[in-house]
Amino acid sequence: MELTGALRSTGAVRDFTAEPVDDATLHRLLDTARFAPNGGNRQAWRVVVLREPARRRALRDLYLRGWYEYLAQAGAGLTPWAVVTDRAREAEARATAPALAEAAAAGPGGFPEHLDEVPALLVLLADLERLATVDRDGGRYTMVGGASIYPFAWSLLLAARAEGLGGVLTTVAVREEAAVRELLGVPDTHLVAAVIALGHPVRQATRLRRAPVEEFTTVDRFDGPALAAP
Repeated sequence: MELTGALRSTGAVRDFTAEPVDDATLHRLLDTARFAPNGGNRQAWRVVVLREPARRRALRDLYLRGWYEYLAQAGAGLTPWAVVTDRAREAEARATAPALAEAAAAGPGGFPEHLDEVPALLVLLADLERLATVDRDGGRYTMVGGASIYPFAWSLLLAARAEGLGGVLTTVAVREEAAVRELLGVPDTHLVAAVIALGHPVRQATRLRRAPVEEFTTVDRFDGPALAAP
């Protein structure tokens, strides 16, 4: 697939066919993703491929704990766990999560409830000894370290798209990071960055909806004029 076309059509895919993703394909995708840009070429990523059914189900159950809290906050008109938010409203919304979980248990469920059944299930880790996290001591929300981890995940999704596969990166499981680390035997020097699901999509998006450039790009200042198309 031509690069620009891939960049404009690689959306989050959560609905997969039952067709498996074999080891040769998965290895090939990871072999391409490893060339992702990263600080100092320290390649601080680590990937755990989950195959054992019981371990997959355990990860799904941990994921669901955060998922229903996510739904509860979104349903209340909040951005889930936003740094700048109304904490009182957030707490009130999260208190409704058990009711959402109970309602979901009575239905067929979607991607979260069937996370253990996706063809390829990967947990992306970050090696804290290899990340140059320059905002570590800034006393504010830190995100710089992710610049050396998430491009790898994006490269993996692009590589999958090029082969007709689809996938999604999700961070909900990080809400239960301690339990996830115990489940996978992850040492204290590493943290959980994301869960990535891959497979053959039931349908592949061809046109994604995104805000135009003028809505998020300004010149010289935050409140400067929008960068307009010529």
